[in-house]
Amino acid sequence: MNTAALSTDPKTDRKKRDTMKVALQASPWNRADLFEAAGFDVVEKPVRTEDELIDLLADADGAEVGVVPLTSRQVLEACPKLKVVSRMGVGVDSIDLDAATELGILACNVPGVNTAEVADHAMAMLLSVTRRIHDAVPAMRHGTWSSDRPGTVERFHQRTRRIAGHTVGIIGFGDIGRGFAARVRGFGPSRIVAYDPYVHSTTAEIFGVEMVSLEELAAQSDFVSIHCSATAETRHLMNADTLSLMKPTAILVNTARGPIIDGGALADALEAGVIEAAALDVTEVEPIDPDDRLLKLDNCIITPHIAGFSPTFLEQCPIRQAENVIRVLTGEAPHGLANPEVIKTIAVMRASGDAGRWQGMPDFSTALRL
Repeated sequence: MNTAALSTDPKTDRKKRDTMKVALQASPWNRADLFEAAGFDVVEKPVRTEDELIDLLADADGAEVGVVPLTSRQVLEACPKLKVVSRMGVGVDSIDLDAATELGILACNVPGVNTAEVADHAMAMLLSVTRRIHDAVPAMRHGTWSSDRPGTVERFHQRTRRIAGHTVGIIGFGDIGRGFAARVRGFGPSRIVAYDPYVHSTTAEIFGVEMVSLEELAAQSDFVSIHCSATAETRHLMNADTLSLMKPTAILVNTARGPIIDGGALADALEAGVIEAAALDVTEVEPIDPDDRLLKLDNCIITPHIAGFSPTFLEQCPIRQAENVIRVLTGEAPHGLANPEVIKTIAVMRASGDAGRWQGMPDFSTALRL
């Protein structure tokens, strides 16, 4: 979006924006300058609790929010002027989407902004486990590769795995799932299968992927990578039952969201040898408790929710996150809308003669490509 073009709007529009407020949850990557250039009043504060978030957003027209504290129903109901909230990245699980839709508030994200980073990280984690990089490197630092410890090195020889000729399963076949499929295909798997009830089989076929049920994927895959969104439907999608369907040699990778896996059930499965190993960038509770069993298991590696990050992401994402708010408040479509049903809510509000928070605002809905 060319925010400089906004300065050429009629003076009346510019004056109206000067009376509108945008609230930013403090972040080192915020681009307050974009809002100021577009003519909005900007306030930015660090917040740690929902009460502090309410205090920040209470009289705001638009806002940028983070992962914590949650942008809950309580927060949204306390903000009568709020029209749009924008999250950094793809996930919007920290925003109560049902409440936002009911109240006529757009919940925006930035789809595609870190597809490459997450797909790369998932591939790297799978390779780290299959090629034993995660434990071979520390072993080297402790002098394992020496004439008096040949047995340890031999165990690495026996435990390394190849991807070629095996079945790869992908849970969630959106942009990141497809990106992972493109990467893993180069390693020569005999078959790539995916589970996603919202993707048609003909779409998957374009990527050389076969759509199957979750149960089939769990039972047939040698390697499983999770790339679905965190919703009520996907919470604990991987639980004791689904894990029990997997091969004892299976490796599970999760770079999506922690609650998709039942952490306790996964620890049980890893301890009992139900599956061979897991590689996680996300955990059910973040940051993970230092005493969590998963951290103590040799067949589980965990990174601190870094899959989506890179200097390129940190440069581009805050711009598009800010543009989401600017676009909505100036009558344009945002980059990403996580609750498209809100358009109907706003239409009903406008038609009723009591547009509430949308009173006098330009209608962006005709610009949306849904």
